[in-house]
Amino acid sequence: MKLYNWDQLPAEQMNALIVRKVIHTEQMTIARLNIQKGAVVAEHAHINEQVASVEHGALQFHIGGVDLVVSAGQSLAIPPNVPHGVVALEDSMVTDVFTPRREDWIQGDDAYLRR
Repeated sequence: MKLYNWDQLPAEQMNALIVRKVIHTEQMTIARLNIQKGAVVAEHAHINEQVASVEHGALQFHIGGVDLVVSAGQSLAIPPNVPHGVVALEDSMVTDVFTPRREDWIQGDDAYLRR
């Protein structure tokens, strides 16, 4: 068992508008992203199932050819291998849960977030 404190985890400045904190367990990755209004997460896909839960703010997802606004208190389940991108409509905080864990992030393959 391991206890995590989000306030004590290191913050990664992904680009000028996105800051990320991450927990990797054996089976999943949990990330909290502080995304400023106007930030864009380029379209990408991954083998992981993802649930994005917006804590505050609003994000516009482009997924499967559809634009969908996810606001505070809402969660979006994204199946594996489905291309998706995001635009922050407001300053936002989102918690993303991935399974299996994000081996690509562990290996440093997260360039789409660093643009």
